[in-house]
Amino acid sequence: MAVRDRLLAIFVVCLLPAEAAVGATQDTTTRAKDAYARAIELQTQGNNPAALSLLWEAAGLAPHDAEVQNRLGEALEQIGALDAAVEAYRRAVSDRPAFRKASNNLILALVKSGKGEEAIDRARALVAAAPDDPDRYFTLGLAQSEQDVSEAIKSFRRVLDLEPRQTVARYNLALVLRRADRLQEALEELRRALAIDPRPEVHYTMGIIYWHQGDLDRAADALRAAVAAEPHYADAHYSLGAVLKAKRDWAGAAASLRRAVDLRPDLSAAHYTLAQVLLQRGDESGARKHFDEAERLRHQAQLEQEAGVWTAVGTEKLDGGDLQGALGCFRRATTIFEVYAPAHYQMGRTLERLGQRDAARAAFARARQLNPSLVPPRDSS
Repeated sequence: MAVRDRLLAIFVVCLLPAEAAVGATQDTTTRAKDAYARAIELQTQGNNPAALSLLWEAAGLAPHDAEVQNRLGEALEQIGALDAAVEAYRRAVSDRPAFRKASNNLILALVKSGKGEEAIDRARALVAAAPDDPDRYFTLGLAQSEQDVSEAIKSFRRVLDLEPRQTVARYNLALVLRRADRLQEALEELRRALAIDPRPEVHYTMGIIYWHQGDLDRAADALRAAVAAEPHYADAHYSLGAVLKAKRDWAGAAASLRRAVDLRPDLSAAHYTLAQVLLQRGDESGARKHFDEAERLRHQAQLEQEAGVWTAVGTEKLDGGDLQGALGCFRRATTIFEVYAPAHYQMGRTLERLGQRDAARAAFARARQLNPSLVPPRDSS
């Protein structure tokens, strides 16, 4: 009996660490899911900086979750942290090779980051595996667009052979033709696209081509059609304002540019062009206000991008276990742009893992002060 009791005690003692490990794994999984769900919610609200911080957290907790890694890659790509985005997409594809969205994202991010040859090789491999799939030819065309215009045109035409009513492929074919300075062919493709699906971006691109050809009346008509189809199309309002400025229609230009600024207060080019128009109308104080705002936005965007890149590098180091290296990157980010909330948030995570609780709380508090949606980990208060 005593022997049996001792064996039972040994069994229970051995079992406890295993149960603790399972509990820890479940806790990590739950935290990752919670962080990811909150990130998606914040993205739908337009709070991308807060969402990015939570995606970083979720990706660190669930490094083999392809959905999380892909979403993180998209968020990193949005702030211009292309190398970090590529690595996130690589992890997603490595863990789920059949994940087409992540594969396409990886190919396009490789193109943007200057790795066009690898992008085209990956896209060609997808086409070789399914030569009658128009979507794969479309991805190949996108990859080739920055490398080989002639081959890109062939790929997009192949898409249209397989699926003639594929408006997005026809639109991208027009963009490539425009890049090749084959403007009449581009306009013909855009007209065909309009006949199938009158999308606002098709009107917009026609307006831009007419503008560059010097046909200001047709440009204005096309851009008006774009904003009629999508009243919240800030770039179209801005371009219409610029065209009307070229026509010396100061009142019309000011109205369109003010609408662009209302829709996108961060659109520095719209502020700058509006300032030029106001100057022509004799409104020097209004012009100075918008000139100053354009310069402030330009400088802020540059600093924010630099801070975002340093924060992305730091997060890679944090996930790799290099806590001091990560901390240095986050401090560099906040030195460049002190009001960049994600850097403070990631600094808090790093300091917490270093055991510096008070410093971590201060970093989390600053992050939340800058962006109230950035709730510290395990804190839902």
